[in-house]
Amino acid sequence: MSRISLGLVKALRSQSLQARSTWQLRQDALPALLQTRRFFGWSSNSGDDGKKGDVPESTGTSESSTDERQSGRKSKRTSAAAQEGAIVPVKQDGHLRKDSSGFEPVCMALPLFGRPLFPWHNQLIQITSPKIAKEILSLTENSKKMTHIGFFLRKSMPNELPKEGEEEDLLPSAKLEDMSGEDPMEVLHNVGTIGRVAQAVPVWSPKDGEVVAVQMLVQGAGVVRLEKVLNKGPPLQVQIAQITPEEWDGKDEMVRATMNETILTVQEIMKVSSSFREHAQYVNQSLQQRNARVQPDAVLDATNPLDKLRLALELLKKELEVAKLQQKISNQIEEKMSKNQREFMLREQLKSIKKELGIDKDDGSETILQKFKERLEGKEVPKEAKEAIDTEFEKFANLAKESQEYQMTRNYLDWLSSMPWSVYSKDTFDLKKAREILDRDHYGLADIKDRIREFIAVGVLRGSMQGKILCFVGPPGVGKTSIGKSIAEALGREFYRFSVGGLYDVAEIKGHRRTYVGAMPGKIIQCLKKVQTSNPLVLIDEVDKIGRGHHGDPSSALLELLDPSQNSAFMDHYLDVAVDCSNILFVCTANVLDTIPGPLLDRMEVIRLTGYDLQEKMKIAEQYLVPNAMVEVGLKQKKAEAQSEVQVQKVAEEVEKSEDAKPQEPEPEPEVKAEPKQLKPEVKAEIETGAIESLIRWYCREAGVRNLQKHIERICRKLATKVVEKWEDKSQGTSSKDTDATGDAIDPSKSEVIELRVDEASLSEYVGKPVFTSDRLYEGQLPSGTVTGLAWTAMGGSVLYIEATALARRRSDPDKPATAPPMLAVTGQLGNVMKESSQIALLVARRQLQARGKDGFFEEHELFLHCPEGATPKDGPSAGVTMTTALLSLAMKKPIPTDLAMTGEVSLNGKVLAVGGIKEKTIAARRAGCKTLIFPEANRRDFDELPKYLQDGLNDLVAPSPSEFHLHFAFDRGLLIEG
Repeated sequence: MSRISLGLVKALRSQSLQARSTWQLRQDALPALLQTRRFFGWSSNSGDDGKKGDVPESTGTSESSTDERQSGRKSKRTSAAAQEGAIVPVKQDGHLRKDSSGFEPVCMALPLFGRPLFPWHNQLIQITSPKIAKEILSLTENSKKMTHIGFFLRKSMPNELPKEGEEEDLLPSAKLEDMSGEDPMEVLHNVGTIGRVAQAVPVWSPKDGEVVAVQMLVQGAGVVRLEKVLNKGPPLQVQIAQITPEEWDGKDEMVRATMNETILTVQEIMKVSSSFREHAQYVNQSLQQRNARVQPDAVLDATNPLDKLRLALELLKKELEVAKLQQKISNQIEEKMSKNQREFMLREQLKSIKKELGIDKDDGSETILQKFKERLEGKEVPKEAKEAIDTEFEKFANLAKESQEYQMTRNYLDWLSSMPWSVYSKDTFDLKKAREILDRDHYGLADIKDRIREFIAVGVLRGSMQGKILCFVGPPGVGKTSIGKSIAEALGREFYRFSVGGLYDVAEIKGHRRTYVGAMPGKIIQCLKKVQTSNPLVLIDEVDKIGRGHHGDPSSALLELLDPSQNSAFMDHYLDVAVDCSNILFVCTANVLDTIPGPLLDRMEVIRLTGYDLQEKMKIAEQYLVPNAMVEVGLKQKKAEAQSEVQVQKVAEEVEKSEDAKPQEPEPEPEVKAEPKQLKPEVKAEIETGAIESLIRWYCREAGVRNLQKHIERICRKLATKVVEKWEDKSQGTSSKDTDATGDAIDPSKSEVIELRVDEASLSEYVGKPVFTSDRLYEGQLPSGTVTGLAWTAMGGSVLYIEATALARRRSDPDKPATAPPMLAVTGQLGNVMKESSQIALLVARRQLQARGKDGFFEEHELFLHCPEGATPKDGPSAGVTMTTALLSLAMKKPIPTDLAMTGEVSLNGKVLAVGGIKEKTIAARRAGCKTLIFPEANRRDFDELPKYLQDGLNDLVAPSPSEFHLHFAFDRGLLIEG
């Protein structure tokens, strides 16, 4: 019931309606009517609370636009007037029809919204149409008898609502009360209630004082049926017929049982629903008190009392089910709320107890959650990760610290919140700066530096740098690992390195499941947490030495991480959410490519790093190794430190000059004599170029510079030892009397400089005897059957000698030729590939001898083929030509020149095949003093790409000589022929 209705009821209950005048009722009801912003809602004339929906506030009242309003029409409708506006004539012989009981068949009708008027019930009805309101007031004031009005419920409410802010001439309900634009027979229910107007209270407009609405108290008198529409009005004039209810026997068991069930249902609703308790209690009391005389007229459409009761009972049962469902939902919510409130109160009490006892040393869950949320502020977390984080937040908030999952969930949230979601470092798009950084830290490595400059150039054009996978392959000590940090600095990215050498557990890459004790994410997730950026440079070291165990194959796990088509959604087992790794620049290092799985190698861009020759090692030692070693042992200072000391010295000199200019006051003599100052002497240490060259030639022949760095550091440490020894000897030789006027000891280092120099002659004092005494195994002329070959190893290029010899077979009849097939014994720790090459070389050599008419040597002798340094494993497809040459040299007794070296593989038909490692082999040949090199024709391009200083002084083709046997490869055919 609306506030207007409550105010009116209060006013009407205060005194009897018959005892108060109409004017007094108007004055009492007016304040209650004006309390609300709107006069009435859509269901205003039914006395409801507006449950059908609110409507916008009306900004104006109806205007008195017709002469009929202004004249205050008295609503004295005659039968003739009714006949003129009627749709169906209602006259019979010039008079209106009336039944024997005095029932009036013609009356005013009003529509009701949402709630009908029941017989024997009182109801407040609100009319907001000004025209209808004036008509009702005219009837109630001028009519000497009771005014009866028919009330019919509308079948449905219109869906069109007035727009917000739209001014209306009439209130919304007034439009519904006006039936002139609709067919009442279609809109209204045909069964309604005839009601007697007990009292009507007008409502005036505050602007012009006109009547704009009326509120009346109506009592239901009977059930009627709508037969005809006489005038659509407003107000609506209709012809009605009285419906006489069927007689019912109060002793009928079915009726009484239905009535009792109805009362019980009402009582159950009172128990279940608190909102209907007051109203249901009133109905229950009314039924019990008036059970003897009450009529079962709750359902208007039905005429049979039993049908009415059944329909009413059905409605009550539905309402009971709705009330029970509502109570169930309410109980569930209250139970959950009470449980949460209980837990909250207990936790708060526990916090207070711990605080009083001083044992609450750990942060609470709320504090931890707040810390995690602060980490995520400003980060664009992907949707999948955001959902996982929110779920874990809700879970963690409800966990007790003693719970088993508390620490597990806390660690998981720690990792999730620490990830750099959508956080990227700014890339450096500066080719000149990148080149300066790379040249500053590394000498040579042109291929790598050019590749990085290309990478930056593409980023400049695209505006962003995408992640790539670079693989540096080369011997140890050539700078594969150290260059990764320089590349990261050149690109302006964070750097992270981890090695997979010997790694056998997949969990190191993909992480552990959270269910395991001590579970952690994989290396890449640890990297992202440490660097706090999503586009670092990650160096994966030793990918060719990755292991495989019973925990899985880590190389297969690397496929998802390195594959550009998969790493945009890399799934770590611990995080269990997709992580974007597509912007990471991966740099891998390896010594050889043979042990890298094919699918993993296919995803990498391979860049080979060859070994350094003598000239490159000299430059690296002079520019990097020697200065760094001097600084490490303290023989020299860094440039920044030296500059800072010079600045401090200048400032001190300026301060002394300023103090000398001022008149100095005599200082009091110190009571305690200061101890003598000891200053470090000035040291000038140098390693001569000849010593470095000898160190490289006779001590450090490997392809890299790591061994060279160790020897240089060893020399510097010995130099530092000599400096300290000389300093201590001079300090001990200084007498205590040798003091200056201030009492400080005279430091000999002020007047002397300790100079140390390492030359080629004194090199053995620092690093011991030379490891290599000669560049070659044979210093003089090579014997027949011995050939200098060139080999590539993981340590770089090397010279490989092939020695062949033969012993005559014993025959029972010396006059008969040997018929047994030739036998070849191979020694020197050769692999399967080289053993197969030796068999092919023997066959090719036999064919060469047959072509020259010198067949029979290999059949008559036992052949032996050996590679020196037998303890070193040797294998590779590049010694076939060398073995063939050694066998032919042995058979024809023609030696090979000492300065000639060769490499290449030979096929069964004598075809020369291409080999790899041309640069490394060339460096090894020059180191061994070989000036004539023989390469396959297919490697002509590799030889042409060598630096100029490596090609100078070399011959790649040997001219034939009548005194010596020479072998070369015809560049036009690539076949093994005799010169």
